[in-house]
Amino acid sequence: MKTFIFAHRGASRLAPENTMAAFILAQKMGADGVETDVQLTKDHIPVLIHDETLHRTTDGTGYVKDYTFEELKRLDAGSWFSEKYKGEQLLSLEEFLQWIASTNLVMNIELKNNLIDYKDIEQKVFNLITHYKLEHRTIISSFNPKSIRRFRRISKEIECACLTSRRPKDLQQLIQDSKANALHIKYTALTKGLLKEADRLQLPVRTYTINRPSRLMRSYKLNLDGIFTDVPHSAIEYKELYLHKHKS
Repeated sequence: MKTFIFAHRGASRLAPENTMAAFILAQKMGADGVETDVQLTKDHIPVLIHDETLHRTTDGTGYVKDYTFEELKRLDAGSWFSEKYKGEQLLSLEEFLQWIASTNLVMNIELKNNLIDYKDIEQKVFNLITHYKLEHRTIISSFNPKSIRRFRRISKEIECACLTSRRPKDLQQLIQDSKANALHIKYTALTKGLLKEADRLQLPVRTYTINRPSRLMRSYKLNLDGIFTDVPHSAIEYKELYLHKHKS
């Protein structure tokens, strides 16, 4: 079975999202890859955080873009989740890449620029990926089709996925417009017709965010290219169960 299991922001059901604790836990659980989110700081350093603002996942307030990386490093990114993780720090993309380079994990980097279109984020991310020679283990994704087009102009080698929460009216047109060569789609928008069209276009399809056993099993039945899950340990357990049930 080709379905890759990506730990969504790391093992984010069991550790604070987008922290080293969550990534290391996902690796220990046996995930095939990890997904993370990138924004830019005031001093233009790519940093791993999902929200444009700080209050949900740190003890800070305001926008990520209004702080230098050094200032962000002083924030606590773990206590909101559990006292056990007090003192966890926000990570720069470079810190993350230094770690993942020593593993066999695939990574999906989501450029969080659909609300704030950070200047040159694509080039900055590309430069770091190539510096650590991780081109063949990287997927770039974004809800912003302009960003995907920009990244594709920089690199034809790295796979780029168009992110969408809705079923496209015309998948081929969406792919042509964004220049993407993969589709990452919300589970509730997934249909057999869409998968048939994606197969015709030779387009990898991955879906988010899959945590329920019934959805995990259906995803395996559909033989998707990948799933994003907050519970990689459960996803692996149900994948093994599915394979056991469907031994030829």
